Amino acid sequence: MSKPKRLAILVAGGPAPGINSVIGAATIRAIHHGYEVLGLKDGFKWVMRGDTSHVEQLTIDKVSRIHFRGGSFIGIARDNPTKNREHLDNVINTLLKMGVDRLITIGGDDTAFSAKTVEEASEGKISVVHVPKTIDNDLDLPYGIPTFGFQTARHFGVEVVKNLMVDARTTSRWYFVVSMGRKAGHLALGIGKSSGATLTLIPEEFKEEKIPLKKLTDMLVGSIVKRKATGLENGVVILAEGLVERLNPDELEGLEDLERDEHDNLRFAELNIGDILKKEVKKRLAEFNLKTTIVAKNIGYELRCADPIPFDMEYTRDLGFSAVEFIVKGGTAAMVSIQDGHFVPMYFNDILDKNTGKTRIRMVEVNSMSFAIAKQYMIRFNHDDFKNQELLNAYASILGINAADFKDQFAYVTEHESESDEVGQSIKQNFPETSSR
Repeated sequence: MSKPKRLAILVAGGPAPGINSVIGAATIRAIHHGYEVLGLKDGFKWVMRGDTSHVEQLTIDKVSRIHFRGGSFIGIARDNPTKNREHLDNVINTLLKMGVDRLITIGGDDTAFSAKTVEEASEGKISVVHVPKTIDNDLDLPYGIPTFGFQTARHFGVEVVKNLMVDARTTSRWYFVVSMGRKAGHLALGIGKSSGATLTLIPEEFKEEKIPLKKLTDMLVGSIVKRKATGLENGVVILAEGLVERLNPDELEGLEDLERDEHDNLRFAELNIGDILKKEVKKRLAEFNLKTTIVAKNIGYELRCADPIPFDMEYTRDLGFSAVEFIVKGGTAAMVSIQDGHFVPMYFNDILDKNTGKTRIRMVEVNSMSFAIAKQYMIRFNHDDFKNQELLNAYASILGINAADFKDQFAYVTEHESESDEVGQSIKQNFPETSSR
């Protein structure tokens, strides 16, 4: 009697809406291909220790309706098998011991690296395909193609910010909202632009290698001053948590004590950049005898296990189906992508960053028209503010100083914007003057 064909699925990293839809679609498709499907609970956590007791056989009956729910049906963990050769060997030997020769991993850039390493170390014994997942939207997919979970996270993030905007207006206060995004500002910008937040700040827009804390502080003060000039005493600012990594560590108390996860990433949620900036902004305003109520709030954990919106449910079913079709027909060492409605494998060796050895990170394209439009609706200092004497006088009077002093103290915050006004240039390129017909 021939041995049963077995395929395994695991989820690693952090949660993202749509995981269960990938699991469900992949399981159903693999069973139709004659495979038994094993769910490896808690990512690599147990198999890298040679433990086969945390495995569940997945059936169509078990997974047929899990796509409606957030979270992960088979759990999730950040355990990293690539840091220890014994752990890596355990993963391979344990899978082979269970009769598994095909593995689907669901995760972000760190999990993609683990998947690549397992595939290479198995020397052809185990085929591996990776399904890209992260609410950060920072995996290096082609422009305009989101990672699954991002759209749902943005949707629910906007719902939170929408309520905060009403609260801010009702109570005459400011909210500094910190959004997840370890390296890139996609989620912060997506939430900020969609909700019409007062201001959104992301790391990509700063040209400095290290962003001075004072500069961030003065940009926030500038937003408050501009709102005051129009008679408004409230606002909501969206801050990408990745700003932390770009700040000067000498200016941040506690950064040296910040914990790292199994993939050596700083746990930014444990250092509340919102509270730090709240303190600095209040201190800066006090220099001008101004007070305002500021509330710092982190959003991210509330979004990761939300039930997926229909976009992510449909998208992830396509991804799960494609992962199985690719791997059962001999494919390996690739990440799944859907481009222009078609499956396109993105092979690990093609998506690696040569400097880090890991998958490349996709950053926000700050020279794009999309970002240019976002900035047009933000309340922030720009070059024109410092060229208009009437505006200078208005802003200076709010701080109780003269226009010259105001310009000396705050004009520098626009230095990261080129004098040629990249925002305006991007819009002009996309919308040239045309003659009427």
